[in-house]
Amino acid sequence: MWKLSEEELCAVMERYELSIERIKEIAEEPCVPERYQNYFKQQAEFILTAAELAELVRQGSYQKLSVAELKQWNERLYVNLLPENYENSYENPAFAAKCFGIREGRLFTYLAARMYELIFDAAEQRDYLMTILMELFIEVYCRYEAYDEFAYKDARAAIKSFETDNHKLYMTVAITEGYDSSYTFAKDIITTSLQMAGEPAYLYWYGEYITDNELKIAEYLGKMPEQEVRAMADTYVSGYLRGFETMGVARKEHGQITLRYPIGFERMMAYAVESFEAQGLRVTAKRVPLRARVGRKSGYAATTLNPQFEYDHRQDAALYYDKLCSSRALEDMKNVYEEQKEVFQAYIGPALVETFGEPDFVPVNKKEALHFDKRQTKLNLEEKSKVNEVAYSYIKMDETSFTIIAYPMPSIGAQFHEIFAETVRCNNLDNEEYQRIQQAIIDELDTGYACHIKGMNGNETDLAVMLYELSDPKKETIFENCTADVNIPVGEVFTSPKLAGTNGLLHVSKVFLNGYEYRQLKLWFENGRTTKLSCENFGTEAENQAFLEETLLKHHAFLPLGEFAIGTNTTAFAMGEKYDIASKLPILIAEKTGPHFAIGDTCYKRSEDHKVYNRNGKEIVARDNEITLMRRTDPSQAYFNCHTDITIPYGEIGEIASLKKDGTKTAVLKNGRFVLPGTESLNVPLDECRKEHE
Repeated sequence: MWKLSEEELCAVMERYELSIERIKEIAEEPCVPERYQNYFKQQAEFILTAAELAELVRQGSYQKLSVAELKQWNERLYVNLLPENYENSYENPAFAAKCFGIREGRLFTYLAARMYELIFDAAEQRDYLMTILMELFIEVYCRYEAYDEFAYKDARAAIKSFETDNHKLYMTVAITEGYDSSYTFAKDIITTSLQMAGEPAYLYWYGEYITDNELKIAEYLGKMPEQEVRAMADTYVSGYLRGFETMGVARKEHGQITLRYPIGFERMMAYAVESFEAQGLRVTAKRVPLRARVGRKSGYAATTLNPQFEYDHRQDAALYYDKLCSSRALEDMKNVYEEQKEVFQAYIGPALVETFGEPDFVPVNKKEALHFDKRQTKLNLEEKSKVNEVAYSYIKMDETSFTIIAYPMPSIGAQFHEIFAETVRCNNLDNEEYQRIQQAIIDELDTGYACHIKGMNGNETDLAVMLYELSDPKKETIFENCTADVNIPVGEVFTSPKLAGTNGLLHVSKVFLNGYEYRQLKLWFENGRTTKLSCENFGTEAENQAFLEETLLKHHAFLPLGEFAIGTNTTAFAMGEKYDIASKLPILIAEKTGPHFAIGDTCYKRSEDHKVYNRNGKEIVARDNEITLMRRTDPSQAYFNCHTDITIPYGEIGEIASLKKDGTKTAVLKNGRFVLPGTESLNVPLDECRKEHE
């Protein structure tokens, strides 16, 4: 764990106090040209507010404030990010550009956004990180205090030096939070929450902006009978533990788990911590980094206060990112991982709770925001590939498990209580029953060389997916029989398709992926690789293509079809239809509500050589494809470091059929219904759903 010695701490606090004094001077009377004065004054006042928060936390008085007082603090800290204020705040790239021009506007909006990390540092008492951020602000200010034609250039150089020189430090802190159970900031809040039933003050201790979602979900869970909340925690924990059995992995004694959860679920998480620790396991929790909050959240966080702010600043590194930064980052990572290798040796995987039901977000593309240019995009893609190679040399994927479970948030609407109860029911469907039904589907699919998927009711999908060829059908299988272990709820069979011969069009009229809505999304495949994508999100083809390139292709020239699956959870589908929330279901649930197709890596990424079996004893042999096999000769070409599931709802499926070499075919789904013998019970929720809509 990263710590300071007493001597280092004294030196830091001296620098901290000197920085505070200097920033007070700036707040009172900034000595810069008039056009910059309001910016530096406002930023200085914000920094002093964060420092005031740090002092209250240090004294223990912040934790004694009432909920009303804590809410006032929340508003004070985040006032400029509130949607009603954002348009005229320096954190908004468009406003900053209006004030200073695009070039300087980007620098100043970057700095304003960067300073928000002071809030988290104050909450967690990370004085050194607060000090270096304050010193960065002062250094940029000094460049403009001694204003000349080089002010912008010098300020930008100072930012680049800061980011490059401190990259190793920030990485060390992130690893400490995410993998070292001796770091207990979030865990302490979780355990304390049990003693504060009905008093949600603890929510504000994270330093996050707390919305009605967090307050209402905490209140809702607080009023639930203990046995019901414990049952939710048990589903979550048992799914994680079953994952080791499913994957055939021996669980490490005293293994380390990282909790990833939405703030507001502390009561459930407290019972989960008890259960994990009763198994001899250790837990910690990692905050979602402020600059990594677009898309799926990889840690704990509150509901997004302003998704446009996060979208605007998703590529802020473009201000300084170059080959030197990239090479230094990779070097730092190698050193940090080597220094922390004992921590990684104990790591056995993450346990995730996700939520759904937040308001829809359609981003606005702003030319004033920082964006990677083509050179930076290429460099960043190469760096990510190398970073993953380093990470997975220390984190052995075939020695870990994981689990993911999802629940609705109150913002889903007036029927939140009913939807929550129905989600719990979906999460606890009978594993044994689904295992039997899904095995019937697998037994049929194992006899085919391909699957043909044809859309209906306006869906233009017409796709042939090639399947792995079995050498010994008595001992081998193509599809995994997925019940409620690592992926909760129950309900899918999936495989890694062969790429050669996988051709056609995949179409879905509306889908939400990684936090974004896609309208009339189409993907064309040739030999299992995307050759063309289109959507109708924006007014111009250029905007649509740029959006798809960034959010779906992740700047790759193409992505392979990494997974083909048939979802069987018709109960979850019926829930989505009944409450008109199908578009809001997270991919975790949505992928179980119809056939789905993942572009990117396979589900067996970096553990292809680890044998896995279905419960009938057959080995799942379709773990590779033509691209992942390249890991043996050129690992840098074998992985894309992304996996995005795209689901077609049952009502848009004309047919899914297993194709035989003798020219015959057998339908698994036809006209939106399961037609294979042994799967008829899956139609009951579908029939009930249709009756309600008649």
